[in-house]
Amino acid sequence: MMDSHSHCHSHSLPLIQESGNISSSSRIRLLLANFQQVLLGTKLAVLFPAVPLAVVASHYHFGNVLLFTFSLFALAPLAERVSFLSEQIAYYAGPTVGGLVNATCGNAPELIIALMALQKDKLEVLKWSLLGSTLSNILLVLGSSLFLGGLANLSKERKFDQQQANVNLSLLLLCSQCHVLALMVGSVSSSSSSHTRMSLDLSRACSIVMLITYFACLFFQLKTHRQHYDILEDSSSDNGDSSDDAPVIGVTSACIWLVLMTTMVSVISEYIVGTIEDASKSWGMSVSFLCIILLPIAGNASEHAGAIIFAYKNKIDIALGVTLGSSTQITMFVTPVSLIAAWIKGIPLDLDYKLLETGSLVMAILIASLILQDGTWHYMKGVVLVVSYIVIGFLFFNLGTTF
Repeated sequence: MMDSHSHCHSHSLPLIQESGNISSSSRIRLLLANFQQVLLGTKLAVLFPAVPLAVVASHYHFGNVLLFTFSLFALAPLAERVSFLSEQIAYYAGPTVGGLVNATCGNAPELIIALMALQKDKLEVLKWSLLGSTLSNILLVLGSSLFLGGLANLSKERKFDQQQANVNLSLLLLCSQCHVLALMVGSVSSSSSSHTRMSLDLSRACSIVMLITYFACLFFQLKTHRQHYDILEDSSSDNGDSSDDAPVIGVTSACIWLVLMTTMVSVISEYIVGTIEDASKSWGMSVSFLCIILLPIAGNASEHAGAIIFAYKNKIDIALGVTLGSSTQITMFVTPVSLIAAWIKGIPLDLDYKLLETGSLVMAILIASLILQDGTWHYMKGVVLVVSYIVIGFLFFNLGTTF
């Protein structure tokens, strides 16, 4: 929560920027103020030095393992700032366009990493990174939120809005159906070439359907049932948090900073994708473990913390919106967009995540669906989700460096 000085400051900055006659000293002050808000306005700012260190490590060839380490730390603040800047732009764009901006940019780092992996023809890394982001949100973040929030609010009524959760969970179940069918195609095909062809055709058809369904969901949230979601958003402004909703920089500055931050995310993502195999061998961990467990934790650190804080404040509907909403964006938007991009480039990317990965995804979605079906929450439900994540993490950690 911002103090009174920063609250006043947040209202003055856009007004200063919009005035036509700004002196040189005012421009400098505005530039410094924007710099302070964007680069120092997050607790993850302590990790920003990792960004130039990663660039230097790449330029002077300090070694792929060191480069991967710096890049992993650099991804956390960059991803958080991309999310922050998209929210700033959304404030000026209005509810509908703003909602689209947030929906598109909300998981921009995951999409960029996926496209970088696609560019380098590392299809397994692409699949693992998207799977990891989904599992992290459904099990680790949601589980931690329910656990810590449940312990902090033992004496309060613990119910949540089921409509919001059911919409997201139904989309996640649809996604799991597409992945299971792509996996099962192999059991009915007569040859490997036939299997590949059938799997590709099915996956591409599913990706189109998933995208259409995702945009239908956006229409549902932003138009026909917006009043319901407005109630949930308004609750985040209660208890003196309303100052966080005001923009702290102007729309032009936000757009410029967003382009800059997204460019840096692209550079860092390219480093990560290019060095992850060497880090796997050096650390004695499987590539799948790094992609499914470590990478999502670094990329979504701020989002994770935000969801847990909301649950701690007994605002579980917002925590559910963050975790399940992010999972829905990854499975129903980022995944099909990656697949369609591969289709355009002639790369045979499908929805067949293989048996272990598909099983982990389906079980995670089923466990979350069962836990949330009655509209109540307590810390024991969080324990179940977190333990499920630990078991999956141990599975991929135990596979060795060859997987």
